[in-house]
Order: sequence, then C-alpha cells, then structure tokens
Amino acid sequence: MSRLLDVYLRETRVGILKQDEDANLSFTYVDKYLESNAPKPVSVSMPLVADTYDNKIAKPFFSGLLPDESSRTRLANALGLSDSNSFGMLEVIGGECAGALALHPHGVDVDLSKADDEVINEQQLFDLLAELRGNPLLGGRRDIRLSLAGAQDKLAVKLDNDKIVLVKNGGPTTHILKPGIKELDGTAENEAFCMSLARRCNLQTPAVRFARAKNTSYVLVERFDRHISKDNLVQRLHQEDFCQALSVAPELKYEDEGGPGVTDSLGLIQRVTNQPAADRLRFMQMLIFHYLVGNADAHAKNFALLHALDSNAPSLAPMYDVLCTSVYPQLTSKCAMRIGNRNVPDTIKLKQWMSLVPDTKAAQNLLIKQINELADTIVAEADQLYADSVELGFQHPVLKEVLKLIKKRAKHVRQSS
Repeated sequence: MSRLLDVYLRETRVGILKQDEDANLSFTYVDKYLESNAPKPVSVSMPLVADTYDNKIAKPFFSGLLPDESSRTRLANALGLSDSNSFGMLEVIGGECAGALALHPHGVDVDLSKADDEVINEQQLFDLLAELRGNPLLGGRRDIRLSLAGAQDKLAVKLDNDKIVLVKNGGPTTHILKPGIKELDGTAENEAFCMSLARRCNLQTPAVRFARAKNTSYVLVERFDRHISKDNLVQRLHQEDFCQALSVAPELKYEDEGGPGVTDSLGLIQRVTNQPAADRLRFMQMLIFHYLVGNADAHAKNFALLHALDSNAPSLAPMYDVLCTSVYPQLTSKCAMRIGNRNVPDTIKLKQWMSLVPDTKAAQNLLIKQINELADTIVAEADQLYADSVELGFQHPVLKEVLKLIKKRAKHVRQSS
C-alpha cells in the first residue's frame, strides 16, 4: 500500500512525497504550485516540471534531511522503525527540517499557529542533553517534530532574549544546540574555537557561542537558514547540501565511498549559483581553511546551497560544522575530499592544490595568494583566540593541540608554495 506526505516550502504546499509498496520514494510537484506566481524548486536536482521524480532522485534528497550513521539508527530505534525507513522517520519528525521544508500527513490542513514554545531552565537543559544521547533529536517525543542531518547529536532550538526555547509541533527554530561528543574530549570547546576562528579569518560562518549546563558543555550555533524579521518573526530560508543537490545518497558522502569531490563541488557551484565565480573562490577558501584547521570531515554534506527569498538562484551557504578532527587519534586524519587525488595531509603539496583550478597563470597566482594569506591570517588569529579563550569561557587542553596543528599545517602550505 502506498503512503503519502505533503511537502511544504514554508507555508505553501508544493508537492507530494510518495512511498510505494517496495519502499521506493517519488516526488511530484502539485499543479497548483506549478501554476502559482514565481514558484521555486525544492532542489536544484528537481526542477519545476509536472513529471514525477523517481527513487533515484527523490530518495537521496529526502533521506538527506535525516541524521546520519549511528544517530539515525538510534533515532529509528526510538521511533520503533527500521533505520532504512526514511519515509517513516520523516512522517514523525519532518515538521522542522534543515532549510524551509516541512513534511506533514497528506490531506491534513496544517496550522503552524499551534506551534508551542517552552522556555527551559538549566536543569531542564541538562536533562535534555542527557536524553539526547539516547534519543537523537528527541525523536521519541511526539510533540517534537525536528529533523537535522549529520552524525553528531544535536537539537534545534529557539533563542529568545538569551533564553533557550524548546519549540514543539513543527515551529521554526533559530539555533542548533550541539553537546560535546562523549567519546571525544573537548569537542564543544574545539568547535567553538574553530568556528570563532573562521569568523576572525573573515570567512562567512554562523555566529557560535559556548556554554555549559551544569557539567555538560555545548555550542549554540546560529542557523544560517533562518532570518529574524523586523517584527521578530522567524522566517525559514531554504537550503540543501551538496549530496542532496547532486542526488547522492547521504551514506555515500565521503569521496572515497563514491561521494562528491572538489571537482564535483566546483562544477555544481558553476552550474547553479547566482554568482559562480565568487562562490568558487569562497569554496576554495573554505577548503583551505578546513585543511589548515585539521578538519578531515569536510565532506559533501558539510557544504550547502542557500536559496535566498529574493533570488531565483542559490548561493554557496556559509561554512558550518568546523571541528579539528585531526587531534583525535581515534579519528582518521585523511581528508574527506581529496586535494589533487591525495587525502593524506602531509603529502598534499602546491602541485595538488594547483590541480583544482584552471591551468592559467591568473588562476594559479590567485590560489597561491589565497593559500598564503589565509595561512598567515589563521596563525595570528589562532594565537589571539587561544589567548582570549579563557575570557570567552571555552579554554580546554585540546585547544593547545589544535593550535599546534594549525601552525604545523600553515608552515607546510607556505613551504609548499
């Protein structure tokens, strides 16, 4: 028996997600939306046509709205579902996804005014963070309809006058709350440092703050896919990660497993963004920063396209999920995306970086300038941020190792160029 979900882009019903008897997914835009004034696609992989998009296109996109890896399995267990049942999970928690999409029962009128906010105190937050480890996204709670991609435990919340608000029944949120990873010491401090460092290096990065609920550290990251209007209403901005845009299943997000690499990413930017030349430069800057800061987990789901309200074409989204993974011996140091067919950091030389840009003197000189300027800037800013970390509240022994790695990588790229 087939099952249906209505797909909304903000408050507008745009299409129907169908699961057939063989658990295949398909997506179809509804005629009313196609005939409306200035409709926009839900993905660059699914342009505005009356045809039905089959499982090959629909499943990677909609499955990409859900958590990855072990978080997905634990969420499925909490919901009493198979971890391969993307439709079933979205049916329960798809009310507030990354971007501007929401999924609701087919044929049921959606009343977003029923969204309920609950201000939580420190004890409640501490309890929620403990619950989150066994119940990703709080998926076992029927009044919480949140879905976020990624492997790390996280929760979408709203920040209102510095108070953390738990949003129920599919209302829009403003921040992502991420506790430290239990098995890896100091990841909340590590992410606060790396994300703050990116902003100090003038990369487009969401604002982040570090805090604790009793003895549990967490970071609160401002959502780049949300906009607060002048009358204090939260507006959803649509976004999609590179795997979704390229119709690649989320479990294949790493290049070595068949996922998108740098060439695929640059090609996507060139084809679909509003300002491809500028966005290609920004992507390269992000890639260099991920390398310098030791983030080996910069895979295709950690890059995204942002669809602005006033534009018909997306732009490259700000950088997010930046963590120095290379300081943890239990994690691989191999880059998620290869640089010139190499993914072992110490073997990546200028020749490999040059292979990513056109074979022209102008393009190569610009890349060398990007590398050297960012290498110089990151060392100076990292030193200052490390000194400031006590005052900012996130000093941790792991940051000394992060700083040491940054200086080693910066020296390596300067010598290579």
